[in-house]
Amino acid sequence: MKQEMMTITAQKQLAPRIFQMTLTGELVKEMGKPGQFLHIKVPREDLLLRRPISINQINKEESSCTIIYRTEGDGTQYFSTMTVGEQLDVMGPLGNGFDLSDLKTGQRVYVVGGGIGIPPMYELSKQLKAKGVEVIHFLGYASKEVAYFQDEFMALGDTRFATDDGSFGIQGNVGNLLMTALEDEAPAAVFACGANGMLKTVAQLFSDNPNVFLSLEQRMACGMGACYACVCHVPDDETGTKSVKVCDEGPIFRAREVVL
Repeated sequence: MKQEMMTITAQKQLAPRIFQMTLTGELVKEMGKPGQFLHIKVPREDLLLRRPISINQINKEESSCTIIYRTEGDGTQYFSTMTVGEQLDVMGPLGNGFDLSDLKTGQRVYVVGGGIGIPPMYELSKQLKAKGVEVIHFLGYASKEVAYFQDEFMALGDTRFATDDGSFGIQGNVGNLLMTALEDEAPAAVFACGANGMLKTVAQLFSDNPNVFLSLEQRMACGMGACYACVCHVPDDETGTKSVKVCDEGPIFRAREVVL
């Protein structure tokens, strides 16, 4: 993990409240595993906590990376007003990322994303495809209006969509989408990122599969495992005192390792 003033080289709005930002700097040399995140300082003195934002794409040749974020509060709202040439104080890459080492050419995997949990799954899918792994994407949005990155995922493989209001793809959540795939041959692995409810559904639907990897979303403070603000409980803990820290032990866990 390193820290650097990275330079904004591009920023555009993808959908209501959804923005994509490209950053360049030496920090990109440290990036490799999909699923890791950056801890970014808001350039405002009154906003002390950094914002954790997952890495959407890594481009080593251009020493650039992209992030996709949703404007939720003052910090991300400020990010959305920044322009090309401005700099951000960035720490990273943080977290353990998805482990793809056991996957082999020709295997089939499911990549599942919901809402703002979708961005890191794109770099994951790119790296899976580079290994010769067949990827099927299951992506869920609130509505067609806030859907983004559909074409990019479809370019990588079979992509299936769901929206809460039925305005795009099937009506319902990603769980409804996955139910239609349960009759197919079981995937070698399942990778998922999104809200806790979606992750619970994925864990339940594929409870017999040991290779279900979940990227947990938690509010973080330090991002380095020092403050214990982002803990998640573990199974078979009768005392309720055992936990794992999402920021440095995660954010990726096997479904069997955590209690959602």
